Amino acid sequence: QVHLVESGGGLVQAGGSLRLSCAASGNIFSMNNMGWYRQAPGKQRELVATITRGGTTIYADSVKGRGTISRDNAKNTVYLQMNSLKPEDTAVYFCNARGTEEYWGQGTQVTVSS
Repeated sequence: QVHLVESGGGLVQAGGSLRLSCAASGNIFSMNNMGWYRQAPGKQRELVATITRGGTTIYADSVKGRGTISRDNAKNTVYLQMNSLKPEDTAVYFCNARGTEEYWGQGTQVTVSS
């Protein structure tokens, strides 16, 4: 069982930066895939970035060059650094862990003002 808690969201002006953190209660080393997804009002949840246990990353085209996902297995934490934020990045950001089972956090709101 893995419990995920996101933090680091908030209100930021366009062009600014945020670092989201996802703290896991269990051992994320067993989770082959950790990721960040987001859901804007009226839209479907979409992938932002994922990282495997070995450090292989995948990014959505919309955040390539602006987002960096990382994981610290010793701290059971996954991070998402987002730079050059745009109003269209406004969404609830969810942490995801996937191994033999899948887990989701409750989400953290990111609001980017223009």
